[in-house]
Order: sequence, then structure tokens, then C-alpha cells
Amino acid sequence: MIQGFIDLRSDTVTHPTPEMRQAMAQAEVGDDVMGEDPTVNRLEELAAEKLGKEAGLFIPSGTMGNLAAILTHCGRGDEMIVGHLSHTYLFEAGGSAALGGVHPFVVPNQPDGTLRLDDLRKAVREDDPHYPTSRLIILENTHNRCGGVVLTPEYMQVVGAFAREKQLKLHVDGARIFNAAVALQVPVADLVRDADSVTFCLSKGLCAPVGSVLCGSREFIYRARRIRKQLGGGMRQAGILAAAGIIALEKMVDRLAEDHDRARLLAERLCGVKGLVVENPHPQTNMVYLCLEEGISVDAPEVSAELEKLGVKVDWVDTRRFRLVTHYWVNDEDIHRAVAAFAQVLRPYSPQ
Repeated sequence: MIQGFIDLRSDTVTHPTPEMRQAMAQAEVGDDVMGEDPTVNRLEELAAEKLGKEAGLFIPSGTMGNLAAILTHCGRGDEMIVGHLSHTYLFEAGGSAALGGVHPFVVPNQPDGTLRLDDLRKAVREDDPHYPTSRLIILENTHNRCGGVVLTPEYMQVVGAFAREKQLKLHVDGARIFNAAVALQVPVADLVRDADSVTFCLSKGLCAPVGSVLCGSREFIYRARRIRKQLGGGMRQAGILAAAGIIALEKMVDRLAEDHDRARLLAERLCGVKGLVVENPHPQTNMVYLCLEEGISVDAPEVSAELEKLGVKVDWVDTRRFRLVTHYWVNDEDIHRAVAAFAQVLRPYSPQ
């Protein structure tokens, strides 16, 4: 529980742990733009090692990390192939087009978060001056809008091979890639071995207050560092933030399984609440999507407002749909209280 509320809106609401706060207070720092912050350097090396890449780059946010990757891989007028439910396409303010002139080719996400190989094949442009140049494929793992589902190493390998065949680059928006690795019980490097670049967030389930890391080859990161500067992401004594990121990678990864267990508990209990339909009753990771039954006269924003009066914050993603996310600051008692709050709010609107 955070500040008296059970906050299920996102795992971005997590606060740093006491150990992180202590590490931040004691962090050795320098000017990171000059490459002289030892704590940032250590974080970047640790991240690259864990993901099986040559180098890493500490970046203020996942959105900036994805944008830096896109602008490093693509030039103006190039095209990136993305899923219609991807975070990069839906929720990053059109940055790739606005700031980079990179055109999106949108293909449908399947319910399991994947992009079908046939759709990818059709999306790759012929060498024709009328068309943009196909340059990049972006995958998301875990996939947010598909219910926090995981993409398997086997699928990632297939898409990686296809990208190489077509001389395209592959970027993974791995905001929650460690959730995927924990759910699949595989090393995280296995999930991104075939990717040319990957961004992951420290500030979600891993509990660090700020930051993401972009990983790839040394040559790629050398070029991405310039893009980070262009985007205003060059920080100075950033070791204070990176210190929390090191704790996140060293101490907070394995415990993500607890969040997944609590998401399953939450889904199971919500299945018994009249007026609700749980879309993914067996969540793979830490997200539960649900909607209001037909005939329920109240809408999601109204339910959300009533829940907040009972001390429960939730995220509504459509007029009749919710996304609930478990994280470090939600315990078993909080799950039971949240389910009870849903039942209380919906009782007057549900058929008896």
C-alpha cells in the first residue's frame, strides 16, 4: 500500500525501497555526459551483461529509450513495422514521426501479443521510390495491451531470423522484459538474443524511481548516445538515480514472481464478483484486464471514482474496461480489500 491507498493503476507508481534510498544517498557520482559517473557506468555494464549485449545506455524513460532506438536505426522517411496495440504506436505521443520523420507501418497484434510472420512479410516494402524504406521491426515483451502476455524465445528467434533475411533491424520494447523472463523461467538474455536493441524499464516492477536502459552493440550505443543528447536526455550526476537501478537489477528481479502470483489471485477473486468479466482469468504476469458486464448501468470512470473513496485506485482504459497491475507495494491483504471494494461498488448495479 502506498500513502494509504491500494494503488493498482500501474507498476509505475512503485516507490524506491529503503535499500534503494540508502544506495542513492551514498552513490558515487560524476558527470555522466562526460562519461565520468562511475555508478552510471556500472549500471550500464550490468544491464548489458544481463541482457547479453555489448553495451548499455542509461536513459530517463522508456519512451525516450524506444525513441532513441528508432532514431538510431532509422532515418527520415524510413519505415518501422509495429503492432496496432503496441506502446510505441499508441502511447508515445507520435515521437518517432514528430521528431524523426519515421513512418509507422501498422500490422495487427494477435491476442498473444505476437505479429504474424505473414503480416510482417506483407509489410516489408519493395525497393520502389514511391515507398518508404522498410528499416525496423518493433516487438513488445511483455505486451501491455494484450494483457501482459509474454513472447517466447522461440518466437523471438523466428522474427529475428526473418529480420536478418530482409536486412531489417529488430528492436524490443522490453519495458517489462524481466517479468517475461521470470514468467517463462528463462534467462532474460534468451528473450533478446536475436534483437539488435532492447529497452527495459527500471521504474516499473523493479521499483527504481527513474530510468530505463537501452542495450545493443557498442557501435549502436555509441550512436544512440548522440541521439540521447539531441533528445535532452543527457544527465549529469545521474549516479544518484543509477544506484537505485543497480539495486533493482540485483535484488528485485526474482521477486517479480510474487507480483505474478498476486495477479492470479486477484483475477481468481474478481471472477466471483457480480457485474465483472475478467478477460484474462489466468494472467501470465502482473496485469489483469476486466470489463463491466452488459446491463450494468454504471461505467468504468464512475466505478473508479467510487473505488477511490474506498481507498482503491484503479486504471480504466475504456468506458467499461479496467487494467489492474500488481507490484511490490501490493500484498495479499490488499488484493482481498480491492476485490471487496469492487463487490461493494457494483452490488447496487448487479442482478441479485
